[in-house]
Amino acid sequence: MITREEILARAADGGNRIPLLTVAEFFDGNDVEDSIAPNQHGYGRPGLAEIAARLRDLEADDAVAWVRVQLHEEMFEDGYDDVSAESVAICTALPAGVVDARLGVEELQAEPVWEGLSYDRDEFCELPPVPDGQRVLTLVWD
Repeated sequence: MITREEILARAADGGNRIPLLTVAEFFDGNDVEDSIAPNQHGYGRPGLAEIAARLRDLEADDAVAWVRVQLHEEMFEDGYDDVSAESVAICTALPAGVVDARLGVEELQAEPVWEGLSYDRDEFCELPPVPDGQRVLTLVWD
């Protein structure tokens, strides 16, 4: 898993904006179950390994250009020591309902995906290009 220090360095290199992380960067080696969807952890939400597996399966689809983890803005505040995510961005041509079904948003205890990013686009760095015919959907837990 990427460290907070590495994330802060990438944010600084990106004009003090929030870097988007790959599924591997956020999930591989991450055993902090409440680093994403903390309000659902312990209440039936699948574990991080299951969430990562579902995201990887979706990302392997030819209709998906990329999947990135959107970090929580609070993790950039002084005194905050952890890595935490707000949501997941999915660049795809698939209809939102298909993405919801493929991810199993009800089982994930997530909201249905919606178009756009969790924060304004200009608050992110390292945003991959969005191919023609695709758009960015966000998976978020509330």
